Amino acid sequence: MQFAYQLQVTTDPTQFGPAKPGVLLWDSGRVTSDESAHVSYGGPALRSATRYYWRVRVWDRTDHESPWSAPAFWETALLAPSDWSAQWIEPAWHEADSISQPSPFLRRLFTVRGPVRTARLYITSHGLYEAQLNGTRVGDAVFTPGWTSYNKRLQYQTYDVANALHTGANAIGVMLGDGWYRGHIGFNGQRNVYGKTLGLLVQLHIVYADGSEDTVRSDSAWKAATGPVLSSDIYDGETYDARLEQPSWAMAGFDDAAWHSVRVVGPPPPTVHLIAPVSPPVRRTQEIVPITILHTPAGETVFDLGQNMVGWVRLRVRGPAGTVVTLRHAEVLDKAGNLYTANLRRAAQTDHYTLKGGDEETFEPHFTFHGFRYVGVSGYPGVPTLGSITGIVVRSDLPRTGDFATSNPLINQLQHNIVWGQNGNFLDVPTDCPQRDERLGWTGDAQVFSRTAAFNRNVAGFFTKWLGDLAADQHAAGSVPHVIPNVLGGDSTHGAGSAGWSDAATVIPWNMYVAYGDRRLLGAQYASMRLWVEFMRRQAGDSYLWTTGDHFGDWLAYATTRADYPGATTSKELIATAYFAHSTDILARAAGVLGRADDEREYRALFDKIRGAFQHEFVTASGRVGESTQTAYVLALAFDLLPDSLRANAASRLVADVRAHGNHLTTGFLGTPDLAPVLSSTGHLDVAYALLMQETYPSWLYPVKHGATTIWERWDGIKPDGSFQDPGMNSFNHYAYGAIGDWMYRVIGGINLDAAHPGYKHSVIAPQPGGGLTRALASIETSYGPLASSWQILRGELELDVTVPPNTTATLRLPAAVLAQVNEGRRPLPSDLKSAGIHAARQDGESGGVTLEVGSGAYHFTYPYATPLKS
Repeated sequence: MQFAYQLQVTTDPTQFGPAKPGVLLWDSGRVTSDESAHVSYGGPALRSATRYYWRVRVWDRTDHESPWSAPAFWETALLAPSDWSAQWIEPAWHEADSISQPSPFLRRLFTVRGPVRTARLYITSHGLYEAQLNGTRVGDAVFTPGWTSYNKRLQYQTYDVANALHTGANAIGVMLGDGWYRGHIGFNGQRNVYGKTLGLLVQLHIVYADGSEDTVRSDSAWKAATGPVLSSDIYDGETYDARLEQPSWAMAGFDDAAWHSVRVVGPPPPTVHLIAPVSPPVRRTQEIVPITILHTPAGETVFDLGQNMVGWVRLRVRGPAGTVVTLRHAEVLDKAGNLYTANLRRAAQTDHYTLKGGDEETFEPHFTFHGFRYVGVSGYPGVPTLGSITGIVVRSDLPRTGDFATSNPLINQLQHNIVWGQNGNFLDVPTDCPQRDERLGWTGDAQVFSRTAAFNRNVAGFFTKWLGDLAADQHAAGSVPHVIPNVLGGDSTHGAGSAGWSDAATVIPWNMYVAYGDRRLLGAQYASMRLWVEFMRRQAGDSYLWTTGDHFGDWLAYATTRADYPGATTSKELIATAYFAHSTDILARAAGVLGRADDEREYRALFDKIRGAFQHEFVTASGRVGESTQTAYVLALAFDLLPDSLRANAASRLVADVRAHGNHLTTGFLGTPDLAPVLSSTGHLDVAYALLMQETYPSWLYPVKHGATTIWERWDGIKPDGSFQDPGMNSFNHYAYGAIGDWMYRVIGGINLDAAHPGYKHSVIAPQPGGGLTRALASIETSYGPLASSWQILRGELELDVTVPPNTTATLRLPAAVLAQVNEGRRPLPSDLKSAGIHAARQDGESGGVTLEVGSGAYHFTYPYATPLKS
């Protein structure tokens, strides 16, 4: 355990050390604190475009001093608008704005005067860009500059390009694509949402070995032309004619005499802020080889990649010039075995490649992505082989932090599907689906999945970036648009303000705070959180019941696809009021964390009033809630809206409904995430497991049994008879129902967060075996190191292995254990518990289990255990 720390910062790593006292930029001195994450820099104001080096050492409680860490660094980007001397430029030609146009190529010659010490390329665009220096691609990110609320926030990227430059003549080239900026986006075929013309802003800052500097910037000296990308649209795909390639177009020796001039345009409106990214970029992260080639009844050659994925394929082909190869992408095959594309709606998901002829050619699209498992290939010269295409997986390159597995292969496949659903839909924004003419940042989907997302991958920066756009697009009245960035339009009450969707404004910041422990995100989002709660307060008025507005309700609940379910659906008024209470409760907690005592008292009192109104309007004296649906009980119990005297009764009614439906769920997007958690937390673990292990419709395992490799949008996207649900809304890669992953990590694996000590500073390890499972493991890479819980039931014993990271503590709950029978390291617990790293131990009732308080380290517990009966 850390007792104190010292941080040092300098702009020159050679200045570290006692030999040069007084030259450090900042020295914290010895600080008595156990904080080892989210410690903010406290030195002089930072300068733009500067690299800062830092190191740290710590002391433990015995005053043992660690060595200094190896120096690490951060580098500032351009911190003020005045740091930009570049001008926005556009191709100087007229384009039709009703259809996709050829991608512009822009280039400029410049001279490097001598050996280069450092060089940074700062670049952004209207539309998407790919940059080259001297014919070499700059960086490995794709879909840059990313998707933000372009009319308010525009990201730029910074690249270290010193190694790409050489003394003498050099060239920079940039290709632009429509992307989200002016391509098709949304439901109705609209385009040009943010603008009609693509543009470029770029600034190359060179520092020479002798200390002199040069800046190459976007200005009137650039030239423009078009090339082989005839059209490229995120929904429709790319058309590429290799005969129009201009080899070496981004090199100094290229003849650009026939190229056009560019026009210099004014700066962006002052309301548009240029921002550096806080989220990892989108990258190619994996390659997938097809598992088979099919020949469909329709006569089409189809490659099966074995995994529903997001990205594109790399095509390898040899043939005559002018040959056109067409690639169609689909998620599933229909009942007859042909590509099923009806669910794509207006999205063509089709690439066309025209060969230049000669040697083998390779094609990958540039500014489009597809959601698919199957690829139909037509026009291919000769006979394609499995090596003719390769799947290129594309996603935000978020580090994998979590791991989860059990003894049940179906549950493991479910976890696989959850992870791949997140992979495919976390592409710069949390999209609902990656294939049809939508691919939008639906707030409700992100809200319900955010806890699971933070187990699987490090999403701190990803959601920080997206929540910035949520606050930017939030209406002045406080309501949040259904999608962020908001490309659907609307006003504060139309296209915005739906319960459970707009609550992303409060729920996700809180979930990220609990997962990562960073109060700064809460502080940055607090005004947005408060605006949303105040909007709901005005809507509800003095009754504290939210009965107005347009709401999605329990979207895509089983009830909406089966008319014979009693009560049909949970009332939207009940759901809206429940979320009004929930967001108010979160806001009160956030105010407490941020030290806003007056706000904390105000919103705690408001929550109590909403809670009372909810009980009066929707709860009977016997514990019946609303329409007596599963979702009604789940929300009331999960959001603490019932008096203690009625919780057990409401939970029993929920269980009775589950049993009445043959251990099937009937919940939708808002009821499903908390269904299993409510059951297990109210003493009905067996019922939660019965739902998880259910293999028939509707259930989590029904799609798994039907070969799904991602999470479906509908419980019955493919019906038991092999037919399809409504093709207008039937995605086979829709992560919302994957929110069960949070419960799997916490209850099966046993890894639980502690909101009082967020970011895993203190954790609760409490696995709850059941469902016939004989083993499970869960782990997560925290800011402090790996936290892991692994258990198995073997020969009448439960073995539990736990790893607790340095500088953290944990509460361990051993299910159905007797303290006197617990061994650690195959030895009985010693009378001096501290010698085993255990701070305290207690028996929780005669058979309720054992609770231990432990410090960091690795532990191996064993004790007699009776396997729970399957429900």
